[in-house]
Amino acid sequence: MTELTSTSPLVYDLDLNQLTDLVQSWGEPAYRAKQIWQGIYCQLWDSAQAFSPLPAGLRAKMSDELRFTGLNPSAVLKSSDGQTVKTLFHLPDGRAIEAVLMRYEHRQTLCISSQAGCAMGCSFCATGQMGFKRHLTSGEIVEQVLYYARMLKQEGKAVTNIVVMGMGEPFHNYENTLAAIDRLNHSDGFNLGARRFTISTVGLVPMIRKFAAEKRQINLAISLHASDDQLRSSMMPVNNKYPIAELIQACREYIDATGRRLTFEWALIQGVNDTPEQARALAVLLKGMLCHVNVIPLNPTHKFAGTGSTRQRAEAFRAEL
Repeated sequence: MTELTSTSPLVYDLDLNQLTDLVQSWGEPAYRAKQIWQGIYCQLWDSAQAFSPLPAGLRAKMSDELRFTGLNPSAVLKSSDGQTVKTLFHLPDGRAIEAVLMRYEHRQTLCISSQAGCAMGCSFCATGQMGFKRHLTSGEIVEQVLYYARMLKQEGKAVTNIVVMGMGEPFHNYENTLAAIDRLNHSDGFNLGARRFTISTVGLVPMIRKFAAEKRQINLAISLHASDDQLRSSMMPVNNKYPIAELIQACREYIDATGRRLTFEWALIQGVNDTPEQARALAVLLKGMLCHVNVIPLNPTHKFAGTGSTRQRAEAFRAEL
């Protein structure tokens, strides 16, 4: 536990340039930084002692000056078939976050968190119900991925996809979220292709426009969940600031700027947003857009009275689109 409360920087918070500057400040040549970087992101080493090819003096300096652990896995839950693994991590300040591994036949997808808690206050979301605690650092976002990458490596497998759809609103923590993705996308390290990442947002319009201007190859998903302002505002307070018309306009601008297909997420709530009227209004709203609609029944939370739609209502909703 001493390492977790240390004031030393978390190594995953450093990009390669920052790591190079630090290593050179120790009197070491710049190439040592790249060796450390590749040890972290290619070999997936998780302690200074693991860097056995490096001189003992440098390993000792790394141990004294850097933290290799920022997250403490305190609980692990596995599905009955072992295909889904959810981990509860505690941060050095006592806050908690979750990340999930979802195994498929040809994919190993991670769902990671960008914040402890969330400020968006969506009524049907467990994280929104707990309120905002703090932003995660870029390194804390990265470390969730490395934790599972090490687990998969023991099985001869690797992470294939990452969705930033866990706790928090990624675009509320824009800089740290994108810095983490850049680190994991780096060609000299973890080297996961940009198109293997998906960021999900409740619809922070200025950040969607900023993201569009950067013309990244990262996938974007929009949590929509309603096709009229009255219903969406009742579930998602963000809609009071950025109503549907403004959100959809920003989405169309994103598609025009990037040429990339958008995903709209729709959690079906029995008797609320699973009606034929909502489906028809959604079809009109998205007409002509390069997009996909991901429709799934809501996963209920204990503070929200609504339940997920039945299979029959879900199929009827899809048929209307």
